Amino acid sequence: MPYAGNDYPTLASMKNIKLIEVPSEIGAGTRGASLGIEAIKIAALDFMSNFFIHFPSEKIQTENKLLYEPIESPYAKRIKGVSSIYERVSKSVTETIKNNFFPVVLSGDHSTAGAVIAGIKMAKPKCKLGVIWIDAHADLHTPYTTPSGNMHGMPMAVSINEDNEECAVHTLDEETTRQWNQLKALGKITPKVLPENVVFISLRDFEKEERHLIEKYGMKVITTKEVRNKGAENVVRSAIRYLSDCTDIFVSFDVDSLDSSISKGTGTPVGNGLREREAEDLISKFMQNRKICCFEIAEVNPTLDKENLMAEIAFNILQRSVNVLMMN
Repeated sequence: MPYAGNDYPTLASMKNIKLIEVPSEIGAGTRGASLGIEAIKIAALDFMSNFFIHFPSEKIQTENKLLYEPIESPYAKRIKGVSSIYERVSKSVTETIKNNFFPVVLSGDHSTAGAVIAGIKMAKPKCKLGVIWIDAHADLHTPYTTPSGNMHGMPMAVSINEDNEECAVHTLDEETTRQWNQLKALGKITPKVLPENVVFISLRDFEKEERHLIEKYGMKVITTKEVRNKGAENVVRSAIRYLSDCTDIFVSFDVDSLDSSISKGTGTPVGNGLREREAEDLISKFMQNRKICCFEIAEVNPTLDKENLMAEIAFNILQRSVNVLMMN
């Protein structure tokens, strides 16, 4: 349960944690994810927790004004704005790590994850980065393959420097191509992550173009059923073992990894997902590992929710994870 009132450990006993707030939603197809961070803060207040006053935080300037403007690139919607967000977020993550803080990123839409990954690599160019991707979706689309043009379906492809042209269904204009290549090359490091160093957990909704990449690279997928059958501890152990060559590991949690019966407050809910307790156990057990260098929560959308339930679940997971981090 959340800490109530002032039961918090003293600041002196805490691991250096910094909250990076990115209330951007230009990568999503459904409006409202930019309000997710405030909804999580309201959940904290409802639980009488003073979590948010205990950590330094930085709020990244967004490009949400683009939601009111015509779309220039139909296969990479608002890519110029996404590019600006990538610059700002990667810079913030880099500085946070270089100042010996652990970045906890609260994102609107999940396109931000590509910027977080870039920031980790820019802070630690020699690190071998692993990614734990807890998400119903693979986010391995590119402007060449996207069915929607929404950039929150692309951060994993950006990070592994993949166009997937062999599955291309679109021809891109020059400007979109240039912006896309710029996004992949951010920090002048490509790829940021090797495909074999990505672990998908609870992945269950993806297109044949994404399946092609998963099979091409033999990317590791741990299903909801496996989590349920083996238990969080065994799943975490096997994922960490699988990434044993990695020096650093980033955990990105999209709330749509949760079952659609509880994840109504997100833009793309999918059935057969994780239960709240399973997600909480998984993430808190990952946080016990010293290789974990950054944690992100994305895609809480309170406009789709009743009684702020999704944000409350996200806050419980956030708080428990941070508590575990501080104890290690």
